Amino acid sequence: MVHWTEGGEARSARWHSESSAPPAKRVVIVDDYITADDAYGLACQGTSLLWRGDFQNARQMLVALASRADRQPKQAFASSKPIAAAEAFHAHRQSQSQRARTLGSLLVPLDEDYRIPLRRAPDIRQACVEVYGPGEGPSVMSLRGLLGLIGAHEWRTKGIEIAAIKGRIHPHYGVFAPIRREYIDLVAMASLPDFGSSSSLAFDIGTGTGVLAAVLARRGIRRVVATDQDARALACARENLSRLGLSEQVEVVEADLFPEGRAGLVVCNPPWIPARPSSPIERGIYDPESCMLRGFLGALPAHLEQGGEGWLILSDLAEHLGLRPRSELLAAFDAAGLKVVDRSDVRPKHPRVSDESDPLHAARAAEVTSLWRLVVR
Repeated sequence: MVHWTEGGEARSARWHSESSAPPAKRVVIVDDYITADDAYGLACQGTSLLWRGDFQNARQMLVALASRADRQPKQAFASSKPIAAAEAFHAHRQSQSQRARTLGSLLVPLDEDYRIPLRRAPDIRQACVEVYGPGEGPSVMSLRGLLGLIGAHEWRTKGIEIAAIKGRIHPHYGVFAPIRREYIDLVAMASLPDFGSSSSLAFDIGTGTGVLAAVLARRGIRRVVATDQDARALACARENLSRLGLSEQVEVVEADLFPEGRAGLVVCNPPWIPARPSSPIERGIYDPESCMLRGFLGALPAHLEQGGEGWLILSDLAEHLGLRPRSELLAAFDAAGLKVVDRSDVRPKHPRVSDESDPLHAARAAEVTSLWRLVVR
């Protein structure tokens, strides 16, 4: 719960935070008349601002707060040495975390049915129900978080066209969206292993939206078992595969990495940066201590049919950031009793690759995403 005083009365409401931020301890009521400088000063002091003015003005205030937060000097990514790169990465994350806390100080109220009781506020009830379920009384959340929820609802509604599946993927809130297409293209173009006389069965480990499971099914694999342990991802994958008419061909199961049994092909696109995520959506990017990567490689031989292949799709950004050397990855292959029979590479095309103002630009510009084809030695 978040507590505050308004009109001389003590008030409280449920607190929503996807980043697991604790409820605000100090809350003041503000409206259209507060200046951006005053609002920013309060936010930097750890005071949260519960907005009671016009909703569109609140959005403008958030932009003004972001502008002031971005005036802070950026860490230069000046050295290619691993230590300097890692230091720049951690400094960048710390700066982004501070920025997020500051911008997260601007709060908006929600009624018991998720209506926003502010002038010119949009109707966000459906978006909130999709994420939180039916309302359970008045609540409060950061405007920044609310705008993220609205954006995710728009992605879920319109979907993302994926040529390799001849259809669209509709990502749910908190599930990593397939906006970066290079890893999908790698799976769509790699030569399938010879399944021989065995059943055509593949595993998709950590399926997320289900997009790679759909690619495998569209490529003619008769049966795919897609796994995940996140409830939102499981619901998202099942919904997408149903939309695509692939529910009979692809089974979505809850599992920590592998389902039971063995398959002729096992595919995994784990998070590629060994660091701790700060929100659910970051779990698709950050893998603390390479836990999922190591777990996948270590157990892969026990889940491959004789002559089967494991496909690991992994960005080398962590290597350019000095967080995980290539030798560590190769040693993990060796320790698991795996050998590399082929590798396909592709360079990402997302906007950050060419953004020279990004403190991590040098690493992003050098990034390569690879599909490693692994077999048991």
